[in-house]
Amino acid sequence: MIAPSAGPEGVWILADQLHPQQSALASLSTLSPDRVPVILIESHTWASSRNHHQQKLVLVWSAMRHFAQELQQRGYPVTYVEADSYAEPLQTWAKQHQLQQIRLMQPADIPVRDEIEKLRSTLPCPLLILENNHFLWSTRQFIDWASGRKRLLLEDFYREGRRRFRILMDGPKPLGGRWNYDRENRHPPKPGMRYPQPLTFPPDAITQAVIAKVRQHYGHHFGSLEGFGWAVTRAQALQVLDHFIHERLPHFGPWQDAMQAGEDFLFHSLLSPYLNLGLLTPHEVIAAVEQAYHRGGIPLPSAEGFIRQILGWREYMRGFYEYQMPNGYAQNNFFGHQRPLPEFFWTGKTDMACLQHTLDQIRRHGYAHHIQRLMVLSNFALISGIQPQAVEAWFQDVFIDSYDWVMQPNVIGMGLFADGGMLSTKPYAASAQYIRKMSDYCRHCRYNPSEKVGKQACPINTLYWDFLLRQRSLLAPLGRMKWVLIHLDRMEPELKAQIQAQAAAWWDPLQSALDEQSPSHSHLQSV
Repeated sequence: MIAPSAGPEGVWILADQLHPQQSALASLSTLSPDRVPVILIESHTWASSRNHHQQKLVLVWSAMRHFAQELQQRGYPVTYVEADSYAEPLQTWAKQHQLQQIRLMQPADIPVRDEIEKLRSTLPCPLLILENNHFLWSTRQFIDWASGRKRLLLEDFYREGRRRFRILMDGPKPLGGRWNYDRENRHPPKPGMRYPQPLTFPPDAITQAVIAKVRQHYGHHFGSLEGFGWAVTRAQALQVLDHFIHERLPHFGPWQDAMQAGEDFLFHSLLSPYLNLGLLTPHEVIAAVEQAYHRGGIPLPSAEGFIRQILGWREYMRGFYEYQMPNGYAQNNFFGHQRPLPEFFWTGKTDMACLQHTLDQIRRHGYAHHIQRLMVLSNFALISGIQPQAVEAWFQDVFIDSYDWVMQPNVIGMGLFADGGMLSTKPYAASAQYIRKMSDYCRHCRYNPSEKVGKQACPINTLYWDFLLRQRSLLAPLGRMKWVLIHLDRMEPELKAQIQAQAAAWWDPLQSALDEQSPSHSHLQSV
């Protein structure tokens, strides 16, 4: 811990740092709270910087206001400001309290760090940035692990995390004798299965005030405000965690990849918004799940499958972001894809039932689970040839749990393979057969998931095979693409020509519609 300076010091808390033990607050924990001025700034510039989902604006600002209230109740002198940007409120606050230093936990997003560096020279006192403690692995620990490795595989990292933090371990071996129960966790939806309703919270006066503000000033943004029920305090987020463990976790594992029309949440935890805001920490979430497993009633594949998402996937994405983003990672475009984002990503107006259901769900909640994001949205964008940066920008806009650190590696790397294999060993490209297997979407669709060409052919099939034909030379060196490319090579030349012609014809009307867009909608492309 860094010792306080001789003069008064203040703590600046960002919107995704809402935990009482976040590093900047913790670094001054030896002082009485009434000696630690705190500031939180509700930035209108941030809100207007992109087409944020309306529910994300409500969640972030309501959580900030509730956290400020909680700090006041603990005795901290809190300044809460609604302003266009950060500079002027910080200057006024620092002068008012005659601060000798401002302490800030390092922002998780690199663009925010860059913005803050530009502010340094405008502040009346030094700015001390402390390490972000909302992750299990520090940046340095991940870089030390990654440096010198020939491959950076998620599975390798996940196993190291299990050993390092002693999670689901039996001495030096994993509990149950296996590291990964993914094979047991790929069940399609079960007809007649009943899913628990998510735990929601009626908006209190603070949240209602934020909803009114967003409706008035940001009602043109994407998404609906109806039915907002997300947790906005740490106490509520802990209730969601407890509800997940008791009501959803026992069945989470087998059906974590399933998709079902009319079911927005299935057995998913809905914890990512709270982890990414700092209302919950990864350590306490993992500990709660592991303890529930040891108490009994939670199958090991469910406990392991969920812990892998936090200890493996989430920590890996953040570490990979820190390791690769300074090298221009965000601009990668391995396949050279340049098509613009179709308008139906915003409107939801498409005949493809899988996309229609997913996009409508996102409009209503700002949420879709990981398979919808990877195998419906990203898969379609990949095989269609949409520019990776346009897709990543859209993901950041529409999801309630989106931040730069999580979306860049997930969309550019995992979803679109735009990094050429730095993050995964093959593209997550699939035909409609995957969606038919893992969902009931195809039953509600006018297209036939078994046909590649023809009026009833599912566009995902046509675009999938067209993608393989267009990008064969880049896909051939990838060992895991061997068998599908053998199948492609055996395809009759006439069928290949039909696929390519139908794929081109399918895209052209979309391009025409985009060209005719009115200027008032051009900002929605977020390219």
